[in-house]
Amino acid sequence: MGQSLRKSMPVFTYADYCAWPEDERWELIDGEAYAMAAPSRIHQTTVGELFRQVANYLMDKPCRPFIAPFDVRLPDRQEADDAVTTVVQPDISVICGPDKLDERGCRGAPDWVIEVLSPSTAAKDQIEKRDSYERAGVREFWLVHPTDHVVTIYTLDAERRYGKPAIHATTGLLASNLFPELQIDWRLVFPDAVVQSSPLPAGRGGA
Repeated sequence: MGQSLRKSMPVFTYADYCAWPEDERWELIDGEAYAMAAPSRIHQTTVGELFRQVANYLMDKPCRPFIAPFDVRLPDRQEADDAVTTVVQPDISVICGPDKLDERGCRGAPDWVIEVLSPSTAAKDQIEKRDSYERAGVREFWLVHPTDHVVTIYTLDAERRYGKPAIHATTGLLASNLFPELQIDWRLVFPDAVVQSSPLPAGRGGA
């Protein structure tokens, strides 16, 4: 989603969002509207496999996973839905508080959010959405880079802030901080990934 749209006054709200055509996808971040482009094949396959693994683990557990499109309203305080200015559609949301769920989606911070980066959304996901998730209190936030094959993980600290992120290669197994027994198997997420080895120095290891 590269294009954004902002009113001069007032900013867009959830009331505006609900009035837009149903065949268009938008997100609101602090009152600014971002049009969502159609996802690429690698984006869809990455999100799909991550969701499958997360959903399988959470089966018969109290926390529930959701896959986009799924509206998450992030109020600043206790304003009514129509006045909310941040409404996002995370690629994957895990929500452990059933009181946050209603027929419209989720109101309040998911416990865990996974976003898979695309060229058109990378800046927004890493800056505006990251700040929105931190402010709302998303406890764990993963940014998956499907071309660079790394995942950046933000975890909310005792001061409700994201500190320095942990960065991991998308190889082998990786556990969620919130769900240590859930091991994401990156070999299934990126089955065609090739790990490049450093070339051996001349005269060593050769025939």
